[in-house]
Amino acid sequence: MPFTFTPAGIADVIIIEPRVFPDERGFFMETYKHSEFAAQGIREIFVQGNQSRSARGILRGLHFQKQPKAQGKLVRAITGTIFDVAVDLRPDSKTFKDWIGVELSADNRSLLYLPHDCAHGYQSLEDDSEVFYMVSGVYVAESGRGFRWNDPAFGIEWPEINPLILNERDRQYPDFKL
Repeated sequence: MPFTFTPAGIADVIIIEPRVFPDERGFFMETYKHSEFAAQGIREIFVQGNQSRSARGILRGLHFQKQPKAQGKLVRAITGTIFDVAVDLRPDSKTFKDWIGVELSADNRSLLYLPHDCAHGYQSLEDDSEVFYMVSGVYVAESGRGFRWNDPAFGIEWPEINPLILNERDRQYPDFKL
């Protein structure tokens, strides 16, 4: 099997480790294979790919799209290292309002799958960290939402990096309310 799938502590959030085939030329690995993912319960059809680059300390999030435009995400750092966070926003979930943080890097090559109705954010731990993620629905600005990165309702323990850099939109997001 080309992947190892590990539950991440929030219902349906999964850490995925690809099998890497190194040789004298470098390495080869599969980063996505629908049949393998579907066999593990990830049945999303990904329809859009996004890529961003961030300097050390940049924090992006917590972002999500509200129903009916919610998105599942498959996230990977292709250069550098990020601290990637998922927050369960599903009121009927046993892990409602729980969060997990996972280090994704070019070195560990791990991926993180987030189902619909999870907020997502990440902080760059190195300069020039590039993130590539696939989503199961296209971006719809009117459906885009977010919560403050340090909302006490979640208690996320972000890495201590100074300076912490946020854009104005992320700085202005509200706190979570039921």
